[in-house]
Parts: sequence; C-alpha cells; structure tokens
Amino acid sequence: MTVIKVKNLTKTFKVKEKEKGFIGSLKSIFKTKYKLVCAVNDISFDVDEGEIIAFIGPNGAGKSTTIKMLTGILYPNSGSIEVLGINPTKSRKKLAYEIGTVFGQKEQLWMHLTAYDNFKFFGAIYDIPEKETEKRIDELSKLFDLEKFINTPVRNLSLGQRIRCEIVASLIHKPKVLFLDEPTIGLDPVVKESIRKLIKKMNKEYHTTIFLTSHDISDIEKLCKRVIIINDGQIVMDDSMTNLKYHYMDKKIIEVKLKDNINLSNKKGIKILKEKANSLKIEIDTKVTDLTAVLKLINPDNIVDINISNTPLEDIISAIYRKE
Repeated sequence: MTVIKVKNLTKTFKVKEKEKGFIGSLKSIFKTKYKLVCAVNDISFDVDEGEIIAFIGPNGAGKSTTIKMLTGILYPNSGSIEVLGINPTKSRKKLAYEIGTVFGQKEQLWMHLTAYDNFKFFGAIYDIPEKETEKRIDELSKLFDLEKFINTPVRNLSLGQRIRCEIVASLIHKPKVLFLDEPTIGLDPVVKESIRKLIKKMNKEYHTTIFLTSHDISDIEKLCKRVIIINDGQIVMDDSMTNLKYHYMDKKIIEVKLKDNINLSNKKGIKILKEKANSLKIEIDTKVTDLTAVLKLINPDNIVDINISNTPLEDIISAIYRKE
C-alpha cells in the first residue's frame, strides 16, 4: 500500500534582491527588486507502508521545503501530494491526527513540564481518552526505557533523553507516518546507536512508515533500505541501499605493510593514495582490474599486514551531490 504519493511537485519563493555597493543599497530603499528561487523543481516519488526511507541532500537542496509541503505547513506552486490519501494543502488538521513529526533542532515539548505531563498534554491535544493515554504512555515508556526520568522536567534531561521523549510525544496518537528531521543531531555515538535501535524497533512493532532526513551517513546506512537524494530542488537518485552500494562501491581501498617495497605506479586501475617506506595505501578500480590480480602483484609472501575496505559511503554520496 502506498502511503505517500508525490507527483510533479514544485515550490518557488519570491526573494528580495539587493544591489551591491552603497548606491545599490540606496536604490533598494525606493525600489525593491525580487527574484524567484525554485526550492523544489518538479519532483515525483512514492513511499510504501512500513518503509524507512532516507530523503537526503546537501544544505539548501530542498529537503525541508519538501517535508513542510508533505505535512501541510507550506503550499506547493504546482503538482500534487497525498499522504495516507489526504491532501495536506486542503486537510492539514485531518492529516495531523495521522502523522507525527520530530525535528532534532526544534523542541515540541514544554521545557518546564515533566516528560509525563507533556505526554498527557499531547494526548489531550489529539482527543485521546484519558485511560487510553495512560495505557499508551505506559507502553511507550517501557519501549523507550523512560521510567527513570519520566517525572523529571524536560529542561533537566540530557539531549539523548529529550530526543527519546520527543519521539514518544510524536507517537502518542499512533501515527501511521513519522517524519524525522535530523533526529540524532548533536548526540554522542552511544546515544545515536540507542536511538537507531528504537527507531528500528518502532518500525517493526508498529509498522510505522518513517521518512528520515539526516546528514549522518550512519543513520542512513543502518536504518534505511531505500534512499532518495535531492540536490538543487531535483531528485538525482532514487534507489535501494543495496543497489547504491553495488553500483557505486566499485572501488576498494587497500592499506598494506610490506617486507620489501614494490612499484605499482602506471598499473591500470590502481591509484596510489599514500606511500611511505614499506607502507602503501592504494585505491583499486574493480571495473578495470581484479582485486585478486592486484594481490598477486603485491605478492602474499611480501605482506606483513593488510586491510581491505570499501570506499566510504559518505564519499560516494558526496560525489552524487556534486553530480560526479
């Protein structure tokens, strides 16, 4: 079942244009010039029920504008959107009962209230009966391990604890789709991993569709099976993580320590990244030369230590951003 349908979506903004220099500044006081900026340019995609999808791109690519249109905050100039069969432009209030949002850089919780009181407040906002709200709070607090600090004012919580509470608040009304915008921003590696496990668990247990934006490549790699990459307002890639890795991870990095130094310069498909004494770091293009053939050139008997790795996914996605 398709829960998000986007077709030929476009959004432009009217932006003031200032002329350079003192004279230009004086002119702009009496006559303002505007230019149209196309933030989202004719994009189309579908999201199926239960998917965890990454919607990524560099700053200014159009990610936030797209999410704001999907949630009904902004109106598109043209194109159509359906989220759970609802048009966000026409029925934003109706849609609000069916979706949840978590913005890593914006709090939705009342800082002076305890986490528990916040959850009760959100239950009332969504017209949930009190008994059902209590049952839901109990269920989610166990799932997200909130018992130790559920009665602590939010202002006294750590960032990791607050993010867990933000996610719980967005789940009180059992949304079918959850929009997560940079949910792990500013968290340490241990807490990030904990949040990722909770997102996976939530998706598995409640079959919640998750629309994720993040600059943290580990979030994408560990959570998502599909990735949409947007740049300059246009979708430049929409593919599975498996295909992304298969088609783009065609380079291997070999770091090797040798007994005796060897010369691999001018060998096809081999790029020397670093060479020092008997240590060598090379990049292998597996489309040009076979990894086994390279290892034979190095000679296994000459190897003291070796490490073979893929090109980091972060480098691949950066190259796609740059349209390489």
